[in-house]
Amino acid sequence: MIVVDLSAVSMSRPDRALLSDVSLTVSTGERIGVVGINGTGKSTLLRVVAGVEQPESGTVRRGTSVRISLLDQGGDLPDTTALAAVGEGWEAEAALTRLGLGDLFDRPVAQLSGGQRKRVALAAALLNPADLLILDEPTNHLDVDGIEWLEAELKKLRGAVLLVTHDRHVLDRVTNRIVELDRGRAYVHQGGYAAYLNSKAEREALTARVEDVRRNLARSELAWLRRGAPARTRKPKARIAAATQTVQGRAPNAARGAALDLHIAATPRLGDTVIELRSVRAGYGDAAAPGEIRPVLDGVELALDPDERLGIIGLNGTGKSTLLDVLASRLAPLAGEVVTGPTVRLGYWDQLGADLDPDLRPVDVVAGPARRPDWSDEAFLERFWFDKDNAWAPVATLSGGERRRLQLVAILAQRPNVLLLDEPTNDLDLDTLRVLEDFLEDWPGALVVVSHDRAFLERTVTDVIVVDGSGGAARRPGGLARWLADRAGGSTPGPTSSGGRSGPNRKRPAGSSPIARDGDRPIGASKPSVSTLRHRLRDTEKELASLTRQRDALNAQLEMAGVSADIAALARIGTELAAVSSALDAVEERWLELAAQSESG
Repeated sequence: MIVVDLSAVSMSRPDRALLSDVSLTVSTGERIGVVGINGTGKSTLLRVVAGVEQPESGTVRRGTSVRISLLDQGGDLPDTTALAAVGEGWEAEAALTRLGLGDLFDRPVAQLSGGQRKRVALAAALLNPADLLILDEPTNHLDVDGIEWLEAELKKLRGAVLLVTHDRHVLDRVTNRIVELDRGRAYVHQGGYAAYLNSKAEREALTARVEDVRRNLARSELAWLRRGAPARTRKPKARIAAATQTVQGRAPNAARGAALDLHIAATPRLGDTVIELRSVRAGYGDAAAPGEIRPVLDGVELALDPDERLGIIGLNGTGKSTLLDVLASRLAPLAGEVVTGPTVRLGYWDQLGADLDPDLRPVDVVAGPARRPDWSDEAFLERFWFDKDNAWAPVATLSGGERRRLQLVAILAQRPNVLLLDEPTNDLDLDTLRVLEDFLEDWPGALVVVSHDRAFLERTVTDVIVVDGSGGAARRPGGLARWLADRAGGSTPGPTSSGGRSGPNRKRPAGSSPIARDGDRPIGASKPSVSTLRHRLRDTEKELASLTRQRDALNAQLEMAGVSADIAALARIGTELAAVSSALDAVEERWLELAAQSESG
């Protein structure tokens, strides 16, 4: 059954078109993901489908008596308790519990944090009987358990689902169609995220081939036009007009300019001491009991390496952001000690991007309070996909994703060598996420990330700290995938036997012998430390990638030489290919050995 049908719908902003003649049909049982760069109109499309906004042109038809449930980015709620805002009965209680709000049933909505209100609104939307469930960034503010529960709930729904999300796992596991918004147009891809990437690449390759044909034709037409007036008089005027149009034509402008350039300048070198936590206890005030402090971390010990790649995971409310605040010296510990090395230049990308002064302009944010902005700030912002109009417009006019990107720009401009990222994927589009992941992969400083985005953690961290909600915080080698596998197999990731100690790389007393550690247990001097294994794995992966590229290039050369029957070239390339393949086999064996050592704890 058709639930909603959009025909030739158009919407715009004062400075650009958002949707141009977009047509889309949503039927019962479909799971449709909407993707596109920030500012392309994803949220606008959802509101048009829901009937919250009316299109400037085109038509929207809804089935008879169709019920629509909408979760927008605002997550508006009635002035009641959390449970009353969701509903009555065990279903409402179960949904709130699975979303980490089981102890807040009677808490007034006005006393909830922004993330808690969004989770209450999500529970209400899921339990509202509907033929079409529309969700705008539903995974924001959810932990890994909450996202897995949401995936299962969406798969069970009988009606249709239309959602905007940057979570690539959700897109691949839940959706069966992807709608990509690109410069006002809508492209529909059958399948999940992987299918979308394949068909998008094919479309871009086809566009490139069409443009190559046009350029070749334009060169021949330009030569014909230049022969002079006598030659032209012997040709029809229509041919002249067509030739002129071909020459003057051009490929569509890219949705964004040059590739996002996150590399600012050389990062100051870190010394041996970065940030160390020693027997730290920390907590925060409880809104229900002002003046009281509730410890959420206790006995935590952690020492960051100069090239640390560490994720912090755990259920909502267990102290992940608190741990970041302690590392950043924003929050003084209740007990214990925080040692920050003298060479540390800290950059903290927190969740307050939406709270930037709305009256400031991006150029003001980059220039800072000490000077007036100038052309250099505008040029700097252009590298980060802020055009001239956006650079000088009030922050209030930017989308949520654009504000998050602006905050990142301001932090990178300070040239930090230690990055603390708190939910960095919230509100960022997929293109920006992929660029950020590539940047962090080669970034030379220390990195600590709090994130619920499984794909992001898989790309950027090698170890995780599991904050268990009982005060403990334990390092788990092998990253998120290892922790999830251990949990699925019945192994309970929690504090190590040393009472919450999480740093396998604390400094050794002078004169002591090196002792390798697995997790946090001494296992003898003969085995490399976890930190050393991480370095060797990273170097080996880079070597594998380089050799794989060489092998692929040689295979392509071998194919061309076979077509041309060049015997000498075939012999030479075959010899090179054999050597590269042998080297690749050896490096793969080394990688497997290192991976096994890394996972042995």
